[in-house]
Amino acid sequence: MRFEPIPLNGGYLIHLDPRTDQRGTFARAFCEQDFSANGLESVFVQANVSTNTRAGTVRGMHFQRDPHAEVKLVRCTKGAIYDVVVDMREGSATHLRWFGVELSEQNGLAMYVPKGFAHGYQALTDGATAFYMVSAFYAPQSEGGLRFDDPRLAIGWPRAISELSDKDARWQLLA
Repeated sequence: MRFEPIPLNGGYLIHLDPRTDQRGTFARAFCEQDFSANGLESVFVQANVSTNTRAGTVRGMHFQRDPHAEVKLVRCTKGAIYDVVVDMREGSATHLRWFGVELSEQNGLAMYVPKGFAHGYQALTDGATAFYMVSAFYAPQSEGGLRFDDPRLAIGWPRAISELSDKDARWQLLA
């Protein structure tokens, strides 16, 4: 695995290091030792799968507040998604900046989302499937979110929005 810092402090793209032979490919998707050696969270308590019927579907932007703040490790296992993070940490040099990248079954990239970041994605293909691990259990009382279309963030979604949950449409705009 190769750890590539993104422009937002503390976030990383994780590149696979596949080995290929006549059978196909093999790559480690996670290694506690490698994550720890890079100063990253290496304990994950839950894994989630999210499928999306239609390209253009947006899920997010979600986060959990302290004391239930979580790290996420997000990978697309089928199709492609445009994965987006927003630095929500007060005092951070990259506060309220966003970064987005395509994660796909072809490129094998994973996004490491640190505590204090909001996260969301847009399905780029019908049937896109995201698999992500989290470092804290879901705590509804600590849940928060940002509007996908908040003008202060001006996230550049690559497609027209085709689907959005009622909850995600109701998050408050930033002041």
